[in-house]
Amino acid sequence: MFTRRALTATFRQVAPRPLARQTAAANPLSSPFLSRFQQRLLSDQTRQAIEKAVASAPVVLFMKGTPEMPQCGFSRASVQILGLQGVDPNKFAAFNVLEDPELRDGIKEFSDWPTIPQLYLDKEFVGGCDILVSMHQDGSLAKLLEEKAVLAPLEGSEAGPNESN
Repeated sequence: MFTRRALTATFRQVAPRPLARQTAAANPLSSPFLSRFQQRLLSDQTRQAIEKAVASAPVVLFMKGTPEMPQCGFSRASVQILGLQGVDPNKFAAFNVLEDPELRDGIKEFSDWPTIPQLYLDKEFVGGCDILVSMHQDGSLAKLLEEKAVLAPLEGSEAGPNESN
């Protein structure tokens, strides 16, 4: 249904995280201030790789597994919602965060969102599975996807919906 594009090699080339970040993350007394401090420790190389991934397609999903084989229920639900909405597979890219620990940690810092999956539309963070479900249910996701022109054309609708032959 969807094709998968990956920048795994780019993420594997990223240098290991600084020791200070590992120490702060392991500290049970960490505060929101430390969380903001940790975000600034996202390496430039990792940030650039994530920015490249986010810009790789109009619809980008960071998920556990692949669209063909999701590795968690939330990722599966997100892919199903995008499929139900009619997202054009040619305008969709998915990145498997399980393939690379730098990507898995980095995307959480990049978006300042603690969970995966994460959806981006035209380089803007939309949200995780809970947000997608809510937007799907209230109709706002359909409107947003239509506004962004990322829906697959309907089969046999070359002339448009209001035109007749």
